Amino acid sequence: MTPDDLVLTPKGIRFQGRTYPCTVGKTGCTQDKKEGDGATPVGVHRIVGMLYRPDRMARPTHWALPIGPRDLWSDDSSAPDYNLMVRAPYDASHEKLRRADPLYDLVILTDWNWPYAVKGRGSAIFVHQYRRPGYPTEGCIALSRADLHRIAPRISYKTRLIVPDLHPS
Repeated sequence: MTPDDLVLTPKGIRFQGRTYPCTVGKTGCTQDKKEGDGATPVGVHRIVGMLYRPDRMARPTHWALPIGPRDLWSDDSSAPDYNLMVRAPYDASHEKLRRADPLYDLVILTDWNWPYAVKGRGSAIFVHQYRRPGYPTEGCIALSRADLHRIAPRISYKTRLIVPDLHPS
């Protein structure tokens, strides 16, 4: 681990010497991630991209890409582009990246089950804004808007999201 890694701890995400409160998936962390299980996958996940809403915020870093009105994320394990960013119109099951709420105004992408997805192993493990403190996600890591905006410009493609098995059985 390096100080530039995002490391999940029982108290939050540790990054560059600070710990930021966060939430994880509603069913906790798992070593056996499946699509729709609501769990955050245990492991070392590379940061592979960053997306942002240009109509709501300034570009957080030079390598961040804008989210457009037609941008979606495929979560249909039977689709050939499962766990990839796609564009509307798109008939298979998907998640809208340009949401009415602010949860995806800034999204840090991980390499969970990407770029060569194993069908049903789970899609779209992002680091994004939470609804409110303590409110769980569908499997992503979520932080307050202020903390996410503080962290985003400081990460790079060398940054990793490290999710240890905090409750080994």
